[in-house]
Amino acid sequence: MSEDLYPRLTTVFANVFDDDDIVITPELTANDVDEWDSLKHIRLIIAIEQEFGLKFATSEVNDFKNVGELVDVIAAKTSG
Repeated sequence: MSEDLYPRLTTVFANVFDDDDIVITPELTANDVDEWDSLKHIRLIIAIEQEFGLKFATSEVNDFKNVGELVDVIAAKTSG
């Protein structure tokens, strides 16, 4: 199921970072994207919440180490 989330997540990342060529992998971190600063992080989280119709707790947002962990939480929240 989590693999199905990557195309939607790629669209969100492309919109937030204004980069249609961005490649989302489970290992991707903020350090890998030059434009990924604290403001873009907030915009990204809000955009993801809107795209997937969910809400992250502050503790969850602070605990994400990479995109793979983010996808795992999205999958858990959207699976029912």
